Amino acid sequence: MATLPERENPQVAAVRGFNRFYTRQIGVLNRGYLASPFSLAEARVLYELRYRETPPSASELSQDLGIDPGYLSRMLRDFGHRGFVRRETSRGDARRSLLSLTPKGRKVFAELDRRSSREVRALVEKLPAGKRRSVVDAMRTIQSGFGAPTVDKATFTIRTHRPGDMGWVVHRHGALYSEEYGWDERFEALVARICADFIDHFDAERERCWVAERDGEILGTIFCVKKSKTVAKLRLLLVEPSARGLGVGKRLVDECIRFARDAGYRKLTLWTQNNLHAARHIYQRAGFELVSEDKHFSFGKHLVAQNWDLAL
Repeated sequence: MATLPERENPQVAAVRGFNRFYTRQIGVLNRGYLASPFSLAEARVLYELRYRETPPSASELSQDLGIDPGYLSRMLRDFGHRGFVRRETSRGDARRSLLSLTPKGRKVFAELDRRSSREVRALVEKLPAGKRRSVVDAMRTIQSGFGAPTVDKATFTIRTHRPGDMGWVVHRHGALYSEEYGWDERFEALVARICADFIDHFDAERERCWVAERDGEILGTIFCVKKSKTVAKLRLLLVEPSARGLGVGKRLVDECIRFARDAGYRKLTLWTQNNLHAARHIYQRAGFELVSEDKHFSFGKHLVAQNWDLAL
């Protein structure tokens, strides 16, 4: 093992030692980041283009990420040739070109994002359960100590399903809808059948379940399932009461719409009840249109079912 240079300040040595340790842990020194053909810088640019609220210009990316403008220009040119990135002239300033990911670029990044989540989860799960929170808190302390925004309560991540999630979906739908709307166990049985069918007939190319998480706690879920060759169905949107107001529902619905569009569906449909006001508001803002209503008695209650469609 290499020895420290003589006279090095102990604090400087500690920071440098941590940098060497952590970059090795997360694979920054590997030739391809996350066993992909992309460097860490390329993966970070794809991340920014995927998750920024408004499309940035190249100069904004260069300044925000501290990337050399010439290097970034070559990177974006390569992304353009490969069909990952498109440029559009800003409506407010014809001199500015705004960058965004194409459907192909979103698909490529989605795989990188899944790999990153898997690797970080594996890294965290190596720690004893009692140490995980203290390690994460230490990371937040480092961020705040160097002036970076700390992770606040509004921060959450989105991942796809894994073993154990379907049981959570069934349990929370049954418990929450009983508490908030007085629905009986027959609704829980319906959710169990939907989850079982999803797993038994799962088509990875055309179906997906997303799970919103924060510090290992599930905040919400949503499903996109195949109804026909051209129609997909949004199912089982749920947001925990503790996470409402954080944008979890909107983000989950946006993920579902984006996936359905990229998978080649022409229409996304959903079935809900007219008393689920928060969910209906999200659907309306996303562009869904009410196409039919029907009174029925289900789950121990008189309800009004609604069918909503979104043309893709």
